[in-house]
Amino acid sequence: MPPHMQFPEPRGPLSSALRTGLLTGELSPDTVALAERTAAASTDALLDEDLQLTLAACYELHYRGFDGVDEAWEWDPALLTLRAHLERAHLAALRALVGPVAVTGDPVDRQLTALIAADDGPSLSRHLARSGSLEQWREYLVLRSVYHLKEGDPHTFAVPRLSGRTKAAMVEIQADEYGGGSPVRMHSELFRGLLRDLDLDDSYGALWDRAPAPAFTSVNTMSLFGLHRRWRGAALGHLTAVEMTSSEPSRRYSAGLRRLGHGPATTVFYDEHVEADAVHEQIAAVDMCGSLVDGEPELTADVLFGAACSLALDGLTARHLLDAWAAGRSALRGESALAA
Repeated sequence: MPPHMQFPEPRGPLSSALRTGLLTGELSPDTVALAERTAAASTDALLDEDLQLTLAACYELHYRGFDGVDEAWEWDPALLTLRAHLERAHLAALRALVGPVAVTGDPVDRQLTALIAADDGPSLSRHLARSGSLEQWREYLVLRSVYHLKEGDPHTFAVPRLSGRTKAAMVEIQADEYGGGSPVRMHSELFRGLLRDLDLDDSYGALWDRAPAPAFTSVNTMSLFGLHRRWRGAALGHLTAVEMTSSEPSRRYSAGLRRLGHGPATTVFYDEHVEADAVHEQIAAVDMCGSLVDGEPELTADVLFGAACSLALDGLTARHLLDAWAAGRSALRGESALAA
């Protein structure tokens, strides 16, 4: 598999300017200024296609990079300045989306449980389990490919920012994401098999051009939290919310695929999450987040903020898909009608 992906098609002036700059090796001050204006003018940064794709491209330099783009760009000061403008808009939009997060005197695992119990977002897994068509399933997988083909990596950036019991707990969780040492059991590899079984391109980054902004918003949030030491608490809270809320939905996703006639070779990606995430739930909430806030109680609010972001962005993604499907149209870019 090639180590790099092609730079995606631009979605506006900023992503176009960034693409030109990275491919020619010259990022002009005008492009950085354009990023500042774009961030300031965006009325909904989380759904802004140009802003989110540009931010994703900046972060991708820390993952596998792009074909034809010099790897030296990863830590270029001008690029980091450009990225910082977008990150500020992204964070402000996240805060507006989740609202204030109340911190109580309860242990953090109980606070996380209460936060999840209060979530009333739409259930995408129930729809896909009960009535999702094959084409809807394929659209869902296109959107999720932006994350699942790098599953584990955004959160893993936080590991060096931790210590002691907190670090050990996170490494235990992440080791399972990477197949426990078996390359073929890595969750990203299991997802590639799922893509192939549903006749989708399983190449890294191949589906970016079809994926809408919410696909990037979710992963950009994880990358932002993982790459900034200041947001280590939010990274752990986000990961914990994922672990605490994915076991039952994964069971439903498996049921939906079986309803469409797929067997264990296809459902293994979700079957793995049913088992692994049920085990990870207590490790994440008690051992990882609990030990973090025991040593740094001032990070409790960040842990809860990260968890709230995970829940809210799941809702954002579900609404994007379900609203499009209810209207009889595709939820992907460049496709106006959903195939029967």
